[in-house]
Formats: sequence, structure tokens, C-alpha cells
Amino acid sequence: MMKISIKIRLFLPLVVILATISCNRTEEFPLEPAISFIEFEKLLNVTDNIYDRGVLKFKFTDGDGDIGLRKSDTFPPFHPGSKYYYNLVIDYYEVRNGVETYVPLVFYNANTQQFDTVYLSARIPMLTPEGSNKPISGEIHDTIFIYNYNSPFDTLFLKFYIVDRALNESNVERTDYIVRRDAL
Repeated sequence: MMKISIKIRLFLPLVVILATISCNRTEEFPLEPAISFIEFEKLLNVTDNIYDRGVLKFKFTDGDGDIGLRKSDTFPPFHPGSKYYYNLVIDYYEVRNGVETYVPLVFYNANTQQFDTVYLSARIPMLTPEGSNKPISGEIHDTIFIYNYNSPFDTLFLKFYIVDRALNESNVERTDYIVRRDAL
């Protein structure tokens, strides 16, 4: 009688643990990353009294979890200057006289006495989870510069997508129109 009681006490917790593990289903997503726009929150620069930055917020999923790059990922195809150096690609558009127009952002660099391009794109750090369960989902919030000092137009929007390490590109999303007026 004593041996049966001991076996039940050892077996019962094992059954509960196995039942709990089997109830935790692994989410499945396509191997290509997918994104969906949440919002763009403008940020006020109180020194200049303008909205010159904002936070781009979007959701993502990826079936094999290979989102993100390490700082050391600078060899082909992730080398500087390549299409895949940035894995969060962001393009800036302005609404010019009712026409949505891609605009490369530039600023004058007094040190070099040349115009430099401002890149809104970024490198998402490594997000791959440890272990064998690789599908991931989450939100990314990226603070970016939005003020074009060289333009009289005040309405803009962003188009963006992400790229995983297997070079799969997500769908392209876009923000709503962002009116970049100076604060009152």
C-alpha cells in the first residue's frame, strides 16, 4: 500500500507537467516576416518648438525567428552600402501639391561642406529566441527623424518593411499622413 502511494505522488506531478507542456501550443507563422502598422507618434522638440521626430510603431511575425542582425554582421550580404545592410527599410514621402512623392532627405554638413543623405532605415538587433521554438511575434518601436528643413511641404508619410536573415522581405506598410506643423 505504501509503495503505490509513493508512485502516485511521483507520477501525478509528472502528468500535470506533461499536460501543461502539451497545452502550450507553438504558434505557427509563415517563414517570411509579416508586419502591420500600429501608429506614428510625433515628438515635440521643445528647444526648437517643432515636431522633428516621431516613434514608428508596428507589429511583426516571423515563422523561423530569424529577425535581427548582430553588430558584427557586416560581411556580404549585410555589408555597409548593400541592399541588406539595413533590415528595417524606411522611405520618406511628402505630399506635394496633392502628389505623393518619394523624397531623399539631405542636410548640409558644414564640416565636409557637402550635402549628406539622412537614412531613416535601421538595423534591428538580433531577436531570435533561444531553444527549438523559433516562431516570434512582437512590436517594434523606432524613433526617427521626420523634419525636412529643405521643404515647404508639411504633410508626409513613411513606407517601410523588414528583411530577415534569409533575405525574405515582409510586406510593405505605410503610415497615415503625418502633418509636421510647428508647435503653437
